[in-house]
Amino acid sequence: MSSESEFVGLGIAVLTVSDTRGPENDTSGDFLAEAARDEGHEIAHRALVPDDIYQIRAVLSQWIADSGVHAILVTGGTGFSGRDSTPEAVLPLFDKTIEGFGEVFRALSLAEIGSSTVQSRAIGGLANRTAIFCMPGSTGACRTAWNGILKDQLNSRHRPCNFVAVLTSK
Repeated sequence: MSSESEFVGLGIAVLTVSDTRGPENDTSGDFLAEAARDEGHEIAHRALVPDDIYQIRAVLSQWIADSGVHAILVTGGTGFSGRDSTPEAVLPLFDKTIEGFGEVFRALSLAEIGSSTVQSRAIGGLANRTAIFCMPGSTGACRTAWNGILKDQLNSRHRPCNFVAVLTSK
């Protein structure tokens, strides 16, 4: 559902959290950056960090303070393996949580991967009027999150509501 209002492009940052991926095989980060650009957004920053709470927080804190960044897409580190720590790193940074992001992501994911979706700790929130969406590291999960939620919620024309007005009133 969209209206004919003017599109507002956002500054989007993409962070990949992984102990095993590098720039040459970061297919999830590549997908998110390309999908955002294809919709008319600008990629303000892109980085890849190991699954380390403090390295994740350091990068996110810089981006949250950057007025040119409206949304941050984080892929990886949301599972239950020993080093998965994205939610623990990000939750303390939130001013408000977006509970619906994780709920809707898991609902969409249920149709694709069945009950395994209960192991997803996808989360969303706002920090300094910057939206942060954390999703699993698989490219399929990023595609599910982008096509099912983020593409619309980061589109100023999407109705009845989207996040753009909140994010651009810094």
